[in-house]
Amino acid sequence: MFKPYYSFDTGCAGYLFGCGGLGKCAVADVQERDIDACIEFAASKGMRITHVFDTHVHADHRSGGPELARRVGAAYCLHESAEVALPFEPLRDGQELELGNTRVKVLHTPGHTPESMCLLVSDLRRGPEPWFVVTGDTLFVGAVGRPDLPGRALENAGQLFDSIHAKLLSLPDDVEVYPAHFAGSACGAGMSGKPSSTIAFEKRWNAMLTMTREAFIEALANVPPKPAEMQEILRYNQGHREETRR
Repeated sequence: MFKPYYSFDTGCAGYLFGCGGLGKCAVADVQERDIDACIEFAASKGMRITHVFDTHVHADHRSGGPELARRVGAAYCLHESAEVALPFEPLRDGQELELGNTRVKVLHTPGHTPESMCLLVSDLRRGPEPWFVVTGDTLFVGAVGRPDLPGRALENAGQLFDSIHAKLLSLPDDVEVYPAHFAGSACGAGMSGKPSSTIAFEKRWNAMLTMTREAFIEALANVPPKPAEMQEILRYNQGHREETRR
């Protein structure tokens, strides 16, 4: 089972996926506006949402992850390095989670933010090989995530290069790529309006992936303006809810 939630006004994407046969699913990078839709869809398919992921602490929109997890009794999951003031289930690199016949492997991919991670998903009914990867803000269609939001842009750009080449480009070519953003978002430059791709297509057509490490870092020196209300949104998503309501 796989269902995307696209917001074409902001270029944001979230995903619901899991095992329809055994009735277990997860949600990744959901916005506040899609909480009810996720709950209703899962219920209509007889599935229970057991895990809610944020691939990183988002800076451009309010995450619906913590509230969705609270409403359905699921685990709210972030990488263990996330610095937030709300309870979450810490995930580590290489950890595997079970959703019925669906398996999720955590790939820690720092660069856009220190806690950024990708989710590599396999469907055991189809075989043990990975089916798709939810890439968050690490790899987009035609672009990569911006490294400047947490500061130390050059250092982060180097980490992003290493994460992409070590963790993502080593995946099988037919693995599908589902990022958290597409054209219309301020979280990267040059993103395609097409919200999904494959590892093979990105290797061939994403110019950022053919650069040397030095050229990659230099190219990321030119990034779009930071998202509007970034600090307020970050503090909200970090769990400082009362401060953002004042």
